Amino acid sequence: MGAAPARIVARRPRPKAYLLLSRVSNLPTVWTNVVAGAALVHRTEPFSMVVQVAVAISFMYTGGMFLNDAFDARFDAVHRRDRPIPSGDVPRREVLAVGFALLAIAELWLALAVGARALAWGLALAAAIVAYDYRHKQFRFGPLVMGLCRGLVYVVAASLAAETPAVPVALAAAALTCYVMSLTWVAKQTGPAAARVIPAMIAGISLVDAVVILVSGGGLELALGAVCAFALTLALQRVVPGT
Repeated sequence: MGAAPARIVARRPRPKAYLLLSRVSNLPTVWTNVVAGAALVHRTEPFSMVVQVAVAISFMYTGGMFLNDAFDARFDAVHRRDRPIPSGDVPRREVLAVGFALLAIAELWLALAVGARALAWGLALAAAIVAYDYRHKQFRFGPLVMGLCRGLVYVVAASLAAETPAVPVALAAAALTCYVMSLTWVAKQTGPAAARVIPAMIAGISLVDAVVILVSGGGLELALGAVCAFALTLALQRVVPGT
């Protein structure tokens, strides 16, 4: 008998591969992070500035997701062979280039549209993102750095205010950091069920934001908007996986 024919795996179109790499379904949680951070300093006007920060952080989040796959390429080649890089959809070098380019665009956006204070904290956030993506599989404090990548979004948004109340912002950022850190522990405890639980917990970041908005006096409308973002993230995760 002859050898069995090799299995041919069709490559995904590049736009679809980019969507999977970017995990855009989770972006609503990024937007509510920014709104909550601004609400902490009672900065909701002009709302256009909050939008500018949300755009910049969206670029940063997406770039971080690209870098995550690029640095995890060897791990994914063994454990997640369906991901775009091991599947051969996109070269690793291209994913690295796009990831760093998006981070650079985010920092330029903050510098031009927002100002020096937001840029300084944005650079700190970008450094945390790169540090996490590069070392999180070998670094015992990886979950902490992952949490800081979200907690720092509050700080970047709060830096819009001329005078930032340090204690409320720090407490809220610490609470969000702890919530995001818990994702790692829950993933280990739930085993196979983590595939369902973790995406829901990621969407739940917007619920944390809703509480922060309410406690900081940001208003019921903004808090309800964050709850809607939670539902939107869950819906989008059915189209583009969030993990």
